[in-house]
Amino acid sequence: AEQLVESGGGLVQAGGSLRLSCTASGFVASFDDYAMGWFRQTSGKEREGVSCISWSGSSTHYAESVKDRFTISRDNVHTILHLQMTNLQPVDTADYYCAATPSNGASCSLGGEDYAYWGKGTQVTVSS
Repeated sequence: AEQLVESGGGLVQAGGSLRLSCTASGFVASFDDYAMGWFRQTSGKEREGVSCISWSGSSTHYAESVKDRFTISRDNVHTILHLQMTNLQPVDTADYYCAATPSNGASCSLGGEDYAYWGKGTQVTVSS
């Protein structure tokens, strides 16, 4: 069965960095047949699209709140998605999820409704 497993979350002080990873396995199609995204959610708030990347990695999008601080990347050979997060702030505290959707398009979506497969999340806590 398709599986996405996030890792790399933890507790960090404001201004610090973390690198999240998402390992994909069990997909019928090749990893590069999927656009990928990172989403986050805190208790009582709606899920927010953080960043996404097209199947080839040539197109990326970011939420305004994380632009210039977060960088998404993917390794299609090793079927891993990354999110490098720098200058983290307390507002970035959330559970972070990776998601996948079949796509051979040139772009990607920050809308969670566009994604078919989800990981269980990794927690990121930023202290002030």
